[in-house]
Amino acid sequence: MATQAKRRRVAGPVGGGDAAPDPVAGFLSWCRQVGLELSPKVSVSRQGTVAGYGMVAQESVQPGELLFAVPRAALLSQHTCSIGGLLERERGALQSQSGWVPLLLALLHELQAPASPWSPYFALWPELGRLEHPMFWPEEERRRLLQGTGVPEAVEKDLANIRSEYYSIVLPFMEAHPDLFSPRVRSLELYRQLVALVMAYSEGPGPSFSLPPQNCLRMVATQLIPKGHEIFNTYGQMANWQLIHMYGFAEPYPDNTDDTADIQMVTVREAALQGTKVEAERLLLYERWDFLCKLEMVGEEGAFVIGREEVLTEEELTTTLKVLCMPAEEFREFKDQDGWGDNKREEDSLTITNIPKLKASWRQLLRDSVLLTLQTYATDLKSEQDLLSNEVYTRLSWREQQALQVRYGQKMILHQLLELTS
Repeated sequence: MATQAKRRRVAGPVGGGDAAPDPVAGFLSWCRQVGLELSPKVSVSRQGTVAGYGMVAQESVQPGELLFAVPRAALLSQHTCSIGGLLERERGALQSQSGWVPLLLALLHELQAPASPWSPYFALWPELGRLEHPMFWPEEERRRLLQGTGVPEAVEKDLANIRSEYYSIVLPFMEAHPDLFSPRVRSLELYRQLVALVMAYSEGPGPSFSLPPQNCLRMVATQLIPKGHEIFNTYGQMANWQLIHMYGFAEPYPDNTDDTADIQMVTVREAALQGTKVEAERLLLYERWDFLCKLEMVGEEGAFVIGREEVLTEEELTTTLKVLCMPAEEFREFKDQDGWGDNKREEDSLTITNIPKLKASWRQLLRDSVLLTLQTYATDLKSEQDLLSNEVYTRLSWREQQALQVRYGQKMILHQLLELTS
């Protein structure tokens, strides 16, 4: 069963402002009107939930039992919104890297449409100005709290892509249809907020809210849900840096068993270069690296991913250590055979328990790479442990607490690697 923080509340986004005297009553009334079937064993409320609105079992729910069914027509998408025909006709002009532009335009239109069928659903949305994704943190705070984690770089790419998409596709489309988009929704900030919302509440990567082939979307229990328990939909296997990037929170250590730490591929190259003494050795090392690129084992922007109990990129890291550490003559033969004919040996397995048994040269290169990676953080492990003491931790802001959990989880994995390679 997924841990608490990593599960998604079934009832939809976290509650925000008071758009109606009782947003839940209005939402449930709307559900009945559109034919949404809600199990009598569950209720939607703020009571008994982790945060905001949620779904709670009023009676014990058995595995396989239906929790709710949403009719196809009630799903908010670019196909069902009131400008669906226009979005379909303009589909070619709305293509983008994210694939989300038509859906986001549907949201922008329905948000400001006075008689939008989804108004009761919007009333349950969070206050968009209070989203906690790192993309909404001031840049200085984001870099200071998350340096070394990979999050600032991922956010900067997101912000650049969102800005480009908005000014090149979305804004021109809205300006060409001023009768459908009021001036108040022609805003890069609002567009950013909706992107974050779609990231946080869509089911998986790519365009969200896509229509299933059947007539309705059904949610069923996958395990026994005791009476009084909140019902969750899992986020899947995600590291803490991914959780804070996409959803704005992280799990406290050691709850996230799917946590990982990255070692940038170019960091391993840098560590190997440290061991070269003369120009000929450096040239040979670059030749080995180019060969690894040809084998598609490494890349300038790639990373080796280390979990608590396994190396998730085992083949790539094993091949990289092998090629960078093998004697020159052996490398010539290996290159001549295009990397074929080399049988993987049991002692070369990169399971966490096997790392201490690796060749000394492999262990040294891995250790040097970990040490270089640890240097990218602004603080060391001891500093993080001091902050985690209860008295200090409770005085930290929400963002400081979440960022600390991301950093600490990664550093614990890296320090485990240091112990295994010593």
